[in-house]
Amino acid sequence: MSAVKITEGTVQVDICKAPLFYRQSEPATGEAKMSVLLLHGIRFSSENWLNIGTLETLAQAGCRAVAIDLPELGQSKSAKAPVALGELAPAGFLHEVCERLRMTPVVVISPSLSGMYSLPFLLQHQTMIRAFVPVAPICTDKFTAEQYQSIKVPVLIVYGDQDTQLGEVSFSNLRNLPNHRVVVMKEAGHPCYLDDPDTWHKSLTDFLNTL
Repeated sequence: MSAVKITEGTVQVDICKAPLFYRQSEPATGEAKMSVLLLHGIRFSSENWLNIGTLETLAQAGCRAVAIDLPELGQSKSAKAPVALGELAPAGFLHEVCERLRMTPVVVISPSLSGMYSLPFLLQHQTMIRAFVPVAPICTDKFTAEQYQSIKVPVLIVYGDQDTQLGEVSFSNLRNLPNHRVVVMKEAGHPCYLDDPDTWHKSLTDFLNTL
């Protein structure tokens, strides 16, 4: 296994009043072939991506990966969320995060609650996005089939077959994205990546290798 470097830091986003905490991994050589931004759900944080080895896996695959703690969650609790949790955030939020961290074009991994941030960004700034990996995100019903059909970004839709609520609802909307493939993880629930990290990492790295 190749060596990786994992560091921590903060990034200031104007709308949040306080900095956002993040964890970053990159190949030890510092030469990365792409940038990956990892978001998280309401009960989670960047720490989950560290603990299940996603940050390390991505760096070993030659990527620079940044897992941020979203506003009011994890170690970003003092940062103010731009809207109430569950509402659509301004697309400018992730735009600013990615610009400050010099991460464009970026692969965005977006589970659950983070759909409130990632979907507006996807629909308004697709030129900044190299690929999109939604994992049963919320807010998919807030856009029309026509809006989804206008997105040309490569998409990997992932959800657990035991996630009968958000998994199926989000898929019914996201399948309108024209350039998508789907991974349904067997015997996995809503945070399917936690239930089966090996399948998650293989599916993710196989997809990144096609970009």
